[in-house]
Amino acid sequence: MAFRSDADYPADYDEHAIRVTEPENHAAGVKAVMVAMKHGLTSMGPVRTAESLLKVNQRDGFDCPGCAWPEPPGGRKIAEFCENGAKAVAEEATKRRVTPEFFARHSVADLANRPEYWLSQQGRLTHPMVLRPGDDHYRPIGWDEAYRIIADELHALDNPNQAAFYTSGRTSNEAAFVYQLFVRSLGTNNLPDCSNMCHESSGTALTEAIGVGKGSVTVADIVNADLILIAGQNPGTNHPRMLSVLEQAKSNGAKVIAVNPLREAGLIRFKDPQKVHGVLGSGVPIADEYVQIRIGGDMALFAGLGRLLLEADDRTGGIVDREFIATHCHGFDEYEKRTRAIDLETVTEATGIGREQLERVAAMLAASERTIFCWAMGLTQHRHAVATIGEAVNLLLLRGMIGKPGAGVCPVRGHSNVQGDRTMGIWEKPPERFLAALDRRFGITSPREHGLDTVETIRAMRDGRVKVFMAMGGNFASATPDTAVTEAALRECSLTVHVSTKLNRSHVVPGRTALILPSLGRTDRDIRNGVKQVVSVEDSMSMVHLSRGSLTPPSDQVRSEVAIVCELARTVLGPDHPVPWERFADDYDTIRDAIADVVPGCENYNERVRQPDGFLLPHPPRDAREFPTRTGKANFTVEPLQWVPVPPGRLVLQTLRSHDQYNTTIYGLDDRYRGVHGGRRVVFVNPRDIEAFGLRAGDRVDLISEFPGADGDVEERRAKDFLVVPYDTPVGNAAAYYPETNPLVPLNHTAKKSNTPVSKAVVIRLERAWGG
Repeated sequence: MAFRSDADYPADYDEHAIRVTEPENHAAGVKAVMVAMKHGLTSMGPVRTAESLLKVNQRDGFDCPGCAWPEPPGGRKIAEFCENGAKAVAEEATKRRVTPEFFARHSVADLANRPEYWLSQQGRLTHPMVLRPGDDHYRPIGWDEAYRIIADELHALDNPNQAAFYTSGRTSNEAAFVYQLFVRSLGTNNLPDCSNMCHESSGTALTEAIGVGKGSVTVADIVNADLILIAGQNPGTNHPRMLSVLEQAKSNGAKVIAVNPLREAGLIRFKDPQKVHGVLGSGVPIADEYVQIRIGGDMALFAGLGRLLLEADDRTGGIVDREFIATHCHGFDEYEKRTRAIDLETVTEATGIGREQLERVAAMLAASERTIFCWAMGLTQHRHAVATIGEAVNLLLLRGMIGKPGAGVCPVRGHSNVQGDRTMGIWEKPPERFLAALDRRFGITSPREHGLDTVETIRAMRDGRVKVFMAMGGNFASATPDTAVTEAALRECSLTVHVSTKLNRSHVVPGRTALILPSLGRTDRDIRNGVKQVVSVEDSMSMVHLSRGSLTPPSDQVRSEVAIVCELARTVLGPDHPVPWERFADDYDTIRDAIADVVPGCENYNERVRQPDGFLLPHPPRDAREFPTRTGKANFTVEPLQWVPVPPGRLVLQTLRSHDQYNTTIYGLDDRYRGVHGGRRVVFVNPRDIEAFGLRAGDRVDLISEFPGADGDVEERRAKDFLVVPYDTPVGNAAAYYPETNPLVPLNHTAKKSNTPVSKAVVIRLERAWGG
């Protein structure tokens, strides 16, 4: 099969050629298999496609580089992957290559004018590259010289806090552990990561409520639940393998409540392409109750349901688990007083949900003996996100649904191993017990001053307080808010370093000196001194397991993330540093032995991770109904009711993924579940709003966000030229894809307590685009 070169990809595509069809009413099916195979064959060819896809998520294979949904315990299907997992593998295992010759053909200015999709399609990076001051092209550089440039820049800083070290969720546990160890040996806790932008609100809320910032359920719990409430999540696109687990739960009699502003195919019906009824039949209905909530109304929904449950318990008893509350909870009296005073008219106004549906959902919660709440960024990226998640946990505590089989909290993480990175110490606010263990194990003195999170890092680069920026994976420029501000901040740095598998937008907004260091991916074979190395990851449900790449790397110049970090650390910190960097780089088992000594729950790491399915990390609320909070009990959260009103003549916008992307990686230009083909600059709007604004379907508009400025005036951001698409979303709400809409999210528009960018509630107005 012939593989396309960069010349075969147009520098731009015609966004005016977008075709819109009716949204689909089911997820997966035969079409998903066909699309997955097309991506595999186009990028990898038939032999490499078979070799890769038969290994993904298998016990002797590699962990999917896409989402963090866990593998089923015990036996696994031959095809243990989904459509978007196949796309993720095809992106990484592609035969296309970005070589030094590619960079010689394309200046940085040329690449900066290319679409994100074009950049991602060029293939795997093959050589370390440098952009020196005054150059207009990246040029090849040796590894030792690249490390020396970084060391010289770090040594020239006034203090270590003038450097920041970002981490993407793709990084393995071993790489994350040595990365944070290097950064703390250097003397800073500036370890921003992608968690800051997605589930930081979940971790903050859960730590306050139950003492552990992770989910408390396993796949077996979901399969055996009576009721599963899924809020602010689109599993059909973002975690498709979750649909197979929901199908199992449904077959066991579970009910599913979907809470989401958009009607999403994966929440309506699932057609499993590995089953006869998924190929020939109509599939399995997912949502028994579809709550089409207004953006930002979830806290009001959960508070209103709390009042209805308390009132139902007054009538019949047995709904409020008073024994669990008396034994394990704190703050119930205050919660009860506040919740009984909740005005249900305010709830219906904030949510857009009628009283009848509200009462149906409350009845389902009251009848369930085993309830699980699942959520994703639809809950976490709001100004009141932490309070909203706390309110959801209140409902579970009210009914004693923590620490029992088939019940609990399930924040569904996005990127594979984003949760593992945090477990390994990638956090700007590490607990003292972790730092003390690190110091004892290695004879270092870790800094105690809290570091910068993602938003604070952007501000610090903008203001000149951070001068060196290093990213371990990810696409920082496209993943973060306030794009123009972020890109200008990166350009202010004296040095930017990106450890990457593929080309992305961050590489073309460089500091005065910029390095691109090519790394191995999950699919690649990792050989050190003739011995194959393996890495480990943690899934969304705290299972830790091995990942074994098997493909030949893109070139002999590509190194593992572990090797890059360890070699860099030895160059920066010197050969006399007490951490055995060379030994770590040559034998990852030695890293895992260190993890076992430092990270709680990882004792006997090497032995336990080699069990067929790995091992489950401890979780006191789940395991023993023990709650390591400030009160020693599970805490009811009591906050004033908050929601997102729609100003007159405006809309509230949520940013989201298309079905042809994962985070900032664009696989293609279709979103077939929502009926969009051939482009991405679309805005989904309720037909009544389209008419009220004097617009028509197919008009071109600019999106202008509005927010309070520093001097009290209204500031604006503009994203140009979007196609108006009528869609089934609440009146006053709209949706559009990121990263195209990231420029609309101001840097100071963040969640209380977690500082997560508020990308799910941006007040905008629509203006006709010039010529639209």
